Amino acid sequence: MRSSQFYIMDDGIRLNARLDVPEGSDRLVIVIHGFTGHIEETHITAVSGTFNALGYATLRVDMYGHGHSDGAFRDHTLFKWMTNALTVIDYARGLDFVKEIYLCGHSQGGLLVMLAAAMRRELIRGLIPLSPAAMIPEICRRGEMLGIPFDPDNIPEELAFDDKTLGGNYLRVAQTIRVEDAIDRYDGPVLIVHGDDDESVPVRVGIDAAKRYKNGTVKLINGDDHCYHRHLDQVLDAVKAWMTAQFG
Repeated sequence: MRSSQFYIMDDGIRLNARLDVPEGSDRLVIVIHGFTGHIEETHITAVSGTFNALGYATLRVDMYGHGHSDGAFRDHTLFKWMTNALTVIDYARGLDFVKEIYLCGHSQGGLLVMLAAAMRRELIRGLIPLSPAAMIPEICRRGEMLGIPFDPDNIPEELAFDDKTLGGNYLRVAQTIRVEDAIDRYDGPVLIVHGDDDESVPVRVGIDAAKRYKNGTVKLINGDDHCYHRHLDQVLDAVKAWMTAQFG
């Protein structure tokens, strides 16, 4: 397998990327981490390895303000991540060996790939959101993020949590996004994998999204949490079985 690590440029912003290409591969899965995450997290590398074992190349990318990419975490928004994702898809299209492109993302990355698949639906062969945080726009419209309440009509300039700070523009941007519209625009096959003991994203979010997709499937992982610390093997088995059944 050929592997390389490099930067993809997005309007002057460097996005840290890793490309892994099995011998003879002509299909590629773009894999995106979640909120506060990065491309070397265990569940991200594990699912990427599963795709590689099936013969798919993978392109893992740190989004704006995360991992080893440029930008401050405080300043990231879903709009910035969306333009990052479109740039990464364009990069993947330019690789001479790639004939098909798939998207996979975890948590906020799961939401991101749902939005990106709608925007480039003519290119995306399949979609695999893992524990997708599709409720972020709705809870921000109500005035909540990370369990922290705020006035949705008078958004604060920043929201502090744990050892990080989230800028108010994140909340303003999130309020404008309509996830249902994105779901309705994508007709391809979708697998949503969700732990039924997810402490960050209620399992109903994944179930409801899968039901709304025209060609959606949901796989629930009994007793597992948001990042699959308990049954990651079952997540990988579910992805492998679905990819094999759908695409051979």
